[in-house]
Amino acid sequence: MKIKIEEIVEEDFETLIELFRELAVFENLPEKMINSVKRMKAEKDFFRGFTIKDENNIILGYVTFFFAYYTWVGKSLYMDDLYIREEHRGKGLGTQLIKKVISFAKETNCQKLRWQVSNWNKSAIKFYKSLGAQIDEVDKNCDLMFDN
Repeated sequence: MKIKIEEIVEEDFETLIELFRELAVFENLPEKMINSVKRMKAEKDFFRGFTIKDENNIILGYVTFFFAYYTWVGKSLYMDDLYIREEHRGKGLGTQLIKKVISFAKETNCQKLRWQVSNWNKSAIKFYKSLGAQIDEVDKNCDLMFDN
């Protein structure tokens, strides 16, 4: 299969919303996915990532990220989501996407790349460890949601 990795553009938003829902279902948290195409368009200046597409320009997966600053190390990149449609997993697409993000982080002089993985997602943990990622058991997420 011939694939291409491209920066996310506004024309991708409709399909990406579908994929965000798929990821929320995969994570057993469909009620948490409240984003919309309208919101993405309004907030597009904050949205960065790459899609991986087949030869027919069909999005098979995506990765999203943003710049962060960690006081202990400095400028960093935070990878929010890495998702491959279920029928395309195990073909190396996730590896290609994360390597693209790693390259982007290095090219933009980031000190580290950070992301989360669910404790129950053993295959993802194994995959991330194979890349050399250090996974700690210390931090917990804190979310304070706003009704905007």
